[in-house]
Amino acid sequence: MQRMPLLLFDLDNTLLPRDAAFRAWAEDFLAEHRLPAGDLDWFTTIDGSGHVPRSTVLGAAKRRYGLDRSMDFLLAHYRRGINSHIHCPSSHIQALNAARSAGWSLGIVSNGGTRPQLEKIRRVGLGSLVDGWVISEEARYLKPDPRIFEIAAQRCGVPPTGDWASHTWMVGDHAPADIAGAELTGLRSVWLHHGRPWAELGYRPTLSAAGIPEAVGLILSARSAPSPRRTTATGAATTTGAGAASTAKPTRHPGAVLGSTPPRFASVPPGPATSTPATAAATATSA
Repeated sequence: MQRMPLLLFDLDNTLLPRDAAFRAWAEDFLAEHRLPAGDLDWFTTIDGSGHVPRSTVLGAAKRRYGLDRSMDFLLAHYRRGINSHIHCPSSHIQALNAARSAGWSLGIVSNGGTRPQLEKIRRVGLGSLVDGWVISEEARYLKPDPRIFEIAAQRCGVPPTGDWASHTWMVGDHAPADIAGAELTGLRSVWLHHGRPWAELGYRPTLSAAGIPEAVGLILSARSAPSPRRTTATGAATTTGAGAASTAKPTRHPGAVLGSTPPRFASVPPGPATSTPATAAATATSA
C-alpha cells in the first residue's frame, strides 16, 4: 500500500504574508496616535518578523512614546489590527489546490499562541484547504522539535511510523525552526528565501524558492530527490528514498481541521534529535 505524500507548511511569512500585515498595523498605530510616520522602520526593526516577544515590542513602544495604555490594551489592539490586515494570496491558494489535485495531504505547523494563529487560519479560510494543523502552544512542542512534525502528520491522517518522513516535505521561511526542524525529523525541505542569502552552517534545505507557488512546483517535480540522511541511535547515517504520490483522497483528522529560481541545496546530516516540551517560548513568537 502506497503512503499518501505529506506537504507541511509554516504559517507566518510562508502561507500568509505576515510582515506586510504587521507593517500595515504599525502604519495605523502611528497615524492613530499622531506619531511620526518615519518611525515605521523602528517598528519593523524591533518586530524581528514576529520572532521577538510581543511584550518586548509593545513594551518598548509604550516607553518610547509615553503611552498611557495598559499592556493588555496594547496587545488586544495589536491582535485586532494585524489580523484585520492578514490575507492569503490567491497564488498560494492555487498552489495548495495544485498539490491537493496531485494527491498530497496538506498540513500547517506553526510556532505561536493558539488563539492568534487559529484566528488567522480561520479568517483567511485555510482550514478548508488543509487536512490538519498544529500550533506550538496547544501541542506543547515547539519547532524545531521533531515531535511537533509527528503530531502534524498524525493530524493530517498520516501515521508517523515507518518511512513516513521519506514521503514528507516541509516548507518555511525561518531556518532555525522550519528547516532545522525538517532536518532533525528526516524530512526534505524548501526554504523560502525572500531575497535573503542562506546563513546557517550546520544544515541546509533540500531546495530553495522565492515563494509558495515556486516551492510547491519544485516539490511536485522533485519526488525522486533523495531524502535527508538521518542519524540512527548507533550513530550510523541512513538515506531513505522518495515516496511516490498517490491519487487517493486523504482522510481528514476531525479534531484538527477547521471549517527566477535560486540555487538548490543539498542536505547535511543533523545532530542527534532531542524532544523538549514547549514552555512560554511557544507563545513568544506568536505574530
